[in-house]
This record gives sequence, C-alpha cells and structure tokens, in this order.
Amino acid sequence: MKIKRFVAPDMRQALRMVRETLGEDAVILSNKSIENGVELTAAVDLVPEEASPSASRQAPLRARPQRPAARAGAHTGPNPAQSNRASGPRRTETRPAAQPAGEVPPEALTSMREEMHNLRRWLQAELSSMSWYDLGQRSPHIRELFQHLMQLGLSADIVERLVECVDRDAELAQAWRQALNLLTGEIGVFEQDLLEQGGVVALVGPTGVGKTTTIAKIAARFALRHGHRNIALISTDNFRIGARDQLHTYGRILNVPVRSADDPEVMREAIASLSDRRLILIDTAGMGGDTERFQQQVETLRAAGDDITTLLTLSATTEGTALEKAIDLFSVTTPSACLLTKLDEAASLGAAISAVIHSGLPLAFLADGQRVPEDLTPARAHTLVERAADLLDSYPAECDSAYVALSYRGNSRNASI
Repeated sequence: MKIKRFVAPDMRQALRMVRETLGEDAVILSNKSIENGVELTAAVDLVPEEASPSASRQAPLRARPQRPAARAGAHTGPNPAQSNRASGPRRTETRPAAQPAGEVPPEALTSMREEMHNLRRWLQAELSSMSWYDLGQRSPHIRELFQHLMQLGLSADIVERLVECVDRDAELAQAWRQALNLLTGEIGVFEQDLLEQGGVVALVGPTGVGKTTTIAKIAARFALRHGHRNIALISTDNFRIGARDQLHTYGRILNVPVRSADDPEVMREAIASLSDRRLILIDTAGMGGDTERFQQQVETLRAAGDDITTLLTLSATTEGTALEKAIDLFSVTTPSACLLTKLDEAASLGAAISAVIHSGLPLAFLADGQRVPEDLTPARAHTLVERAADLLDSYPAECDSAYVALSYRGNSRNASI
C-alpha cells in the first residue's frame, strides 16, 4: 500500500492531486485544515484485487518445506536409504493439496471488499459534509433554498438540479420563486383531452388509490358534455368483494351500461359490443406483481386493443419509495399518462411530484376529494406546485440537518475516488 500526504489551497485541488498521483482507486485516510489550505492523507493498494500482501507473504512459507528435498536430490552418489525403499513395496503418502501461491481465500477477499466499501461510504459522507459547509460559506441563501426544497419532500437529485439553475445572486425569496417555476417546467402534462376525444381508457394502479371513484368522476364529466348514451364501463376486478357492485352502482346512477371481463376473450367481446360508445372506461383490480392474478389482469387489459389509453393512478398520500415501486410494477401496462388522487388528504406533495418526474409520465388529472364529479380537474403543473408550496406553509416539515447535508453532493459528485 502506498500512502502519501497532499497539501493544496482548497479541497477541490487536493482531490485532483490525489487522483492524478494515486489514481481513481485512492482512499482518503484523513483530512484537516491548515494555515494555507487543506491537508489530505491518501492511500492506494498497489496489489491487484486477486492477490493481497498477506497472500504474498504466505507463499514463501509454503515453499520452505520443499527446499531440503531439493538440496538432497543434488547429491551425485546413490542414497542407501532410497535404494532400500525402492527394493520393497512402494508406499504412497497422501498429503493435503497446497493452496496455490498468491491465491487469497474468498473470505479474505470479501472482508477486503467490505472494508473498501465502508471507506468509500465514509469518504462520500466527508465530501458531502465539506461541500455543504463550503456552500454555506459561499452562498448561504442558496443553502437555505436547498433546505426549503428538501422540506417540500422532493428527492435530493431534483432539488440539486433546481438549485444549480437558479440565479446565485438573487435574494432567497426570488430564488424560491425561480425554483418553483423550474419545478413546474419539470412536470409534463398530458396533451390529449380525454373528456373531449373519448376512446378506450383503462385505469391501473395499486389497491386503494381511488381508481373506481375516479372512473365515476370521468364518466360523469363526459356524460354531462356528450350524454350518457356515449359512455360505457367495464370492470376486470373479480377479486375484491363488492368491487363490481360499486361500479354497477355508479352505472345505474349515470344510466350507462356496465360489463364484466374476466379474461382476454370476454374483454374482446365486451369491447366489440360497446363499439358504438365514444368513451369506454375500464376499471382494473389493484394488486401486487408477485401473483398470477396480476399477470391475468395485464393479459385481459391487452385484449382491449392497441388503441387503449392506460392511466396509472397514484395516491398523493403514498410515500416516495412505494410510489416508485408502483410505477415500476405497472410499467408492463405501458401507461400513457398518470393521475394523482387524494390530494385533499396529503400533508406534502413532494414525494408524488418527484415520482411523477422520475417516471417521465405526463399528468392527466388531479383528484382531490370524494365528490362525483366535482373533485376532478385536468392536470395543471403550476396548480400542483402552488398547492405543494401552500401545504409547506400550512404544515411546515422539519428535515434533519445531517440528512440534508448528506443529500447535497455539490462538488463531491465530481470526485470519483
């Protein structure tokens, strides 16, 4: 292992010197501030990963027992003891196979990798902390802006992207407005007007996000515009008790036909029988992807035809990781857009906004209540962002300062050590 000390005016130059001298695999052992800048102590392992210093030291020790035998074989005269053994029955000695020289036991390699991984994690944490401190010294209002955006509940990568684009010379209030405007531009909006154009539209999503109620809202809105004779409903949910009854109840209220489709063949027949309707809404069951029923639902949905418009339904009250998981799970249905429900129940919208941005899906509708059809509006990005900011004012969220500091990568994202 090679260890070297570096002195530089600032951390960025010190890291560059480490990379140029020791390479990308170097590990920072210590860092401290000095009078003229910073001092780093870095190290790099000069032995390849397949071999280690311990293995190199072990190899000569395994070879020593062979040396006396080699010297004995160098004598030119016959050895009486060897002649006597040759005349009698030959006995074979079974010796344990020696480990090849230079080979490191798998458990040692695993331990080394874990140690290197821990060192890298520590280094990343140190670099994030230093970058966060440096940001506070150079632009304290930008650091405060970063904290405010994190309090919205947005993911760290989106927050950092917004912070990098705002005017660094602007006051905090102006930078905040700039960041919200930039966030609005990150959210796509579905251009197709389903309430006007119609078509075959299916709502998919996890259980309990409000698919059936949202279908009733869309159906009621469409019926008010074009009449109840131009709309029909189909349910593929034969798993939940009362699921079909709920959709049939909405059908009776709206005076529109309701069909059930349990398999692909029945779905094709239902679509054909309702071909004279301008809008056909399909309600699906919400479930996990580890069941055969989920695959059956997907196949039944595909039988509706290639012109189907699939909307992924997400609840604004769901935490970020679960939203990302749902987006990944229902990607097999190739959704054209998504819609957010239960906005009236959410205390923060940052996680939902982040999930929508990460998915790359445009927003089609926003639902914020149980009333049919009032609590449904076409998606507007600025409306969603303004609502998120208002919720932060009404329900201030506290973010752990250490977590925020670690979330900011800043200059450390350019350090690949």
